[in-house]
Amino acid sequence: MSYVSSRFASFGSSVFTEITSVARRAGAIDLGQGYPTWEGPDFVKEAAVVAIRDRSNQYPPSIGLPVLREAIAARWKLDTGMTADPDTEITVTSGCTEALAATILGLIEPGDEIILLEPFYDSYPVCAEMAGATVRSVVLRPPDFAIPLDELESVFGDNTQLILVNSPHNPTGRVFSREELEGIAQLCRRHDVIAVTDEVYEHMTYDTDLVRMATLGDMWERTVSLSSTGKTFSLTGWKTGWAIAPVHLSEAVRAAHQFLTYTVPNPMQWGTAAGLGAGQSYFDELRSDYQRRRDFLADGLGRVGFDVFLPEGTYFMLADHTGFGERTDVEFVHHLINEVGVAAIPPSSFYTDPSDGSALVRFAFCKDDPTMEAALERLEAGLRRPP
Repeated sequence: MSYVSSRFASFGSSVFTEITSVARRAGAIDLGQGYPTWEGPDFVKEAAVVAIRDRSNQYPPSIGLPVLREAIAARWKLDTGMTADPDTEITVTSGCTEALAATILGLIEPGDEIILLEPFYDSYPVCAEMAGATVRSVVLRPPDFAIPLDELESVFGDNTQLILVNSPHNPTGRVFSREELEGIAQLCRRHDVIAVTDEVYEHMTYDTDLVRMATLGDMWERTVSLSSTGKTFSLTGWKTGWAIAPVHLSEAVRAAHQFLTYTVPNPMQWGTAAGLGAGQSYFDELRSDYQRRRDFLADGLGRVGFDVFLPEGTYFMLADHTGFGERTDVEFVHHLINEVGVAAIPPSSFYTDPSDGSALVRFAFCKDDPTMEAALERLEAGLRRPP
């Protein structure tokens, strides 16, 4: 007898959990999972240490400490020019994943439809399933992974309540253009649909500017913007995120958040507030450093023989692996782990139809230079294109 709820059984175990477990047993170099190989900045960690030692370690307010909500509002103002009320329009959550779950559970009724762009972060359809929603989607296809606006229009309908937009986009690396987002905004207005934007890679954009849905005309009134600490400050284990939205949408997020995690660890909120208060030079250096890492890994993968899709944002890149033989992405990744000694992620699990991603493999460049150099050496030595 299976004790796994039918809501989750159909999704199986996380591809990250499975691949990470196999890679560790094989001693493979991990270019798969999206965690940095370094710790976050000392000034952020020290603020959390001071909070543990000198401040309260009891329950903070459910919606987040005032110091953090004010820091989020200040950073949002700097980045967008827009004002968000820290008392009524910002909610602190347990990472962006919980912000996503709280937003969907707070806004969606059973039978509603949610639109996703494929490939998607694997928790998106699970959150929809938990809320009793039906998923409709469109696929972003290589080489440019552009949003097919005509196709997208065809999946909006009378029951569409929400569209989830991840930009910068994991795993394609796209930073969606103003024209693409304006196209989505027009559809949201026409069909009275809420836009939920996952912007956790907001400070990792290369050769392009991030356009935010909430800044497009009147879209603030129908947009929930999500982000977190983990990516920007290399503190993925802190699980401190937030949702920014007008009052009528924030009320829905807060209603669900109250019964999901209730609140977020107190010291990490002080640390996050310190991080968000950093000078602009921190964010500029973060961007330039990741762009250097991106270019280094892309050049190396190209020399090995991959067809690389250079990302405009995030710390992930997709590559076409079919030049190395006729394998699915899952088969190819297991070959990399067991025969070459390098771990990557098979992106087919990010698609409704796995065949849409079977020619691709995802690599992470949130790794230090020695790690990427060693991985590339193994790839050069262990991979051969067939004659």
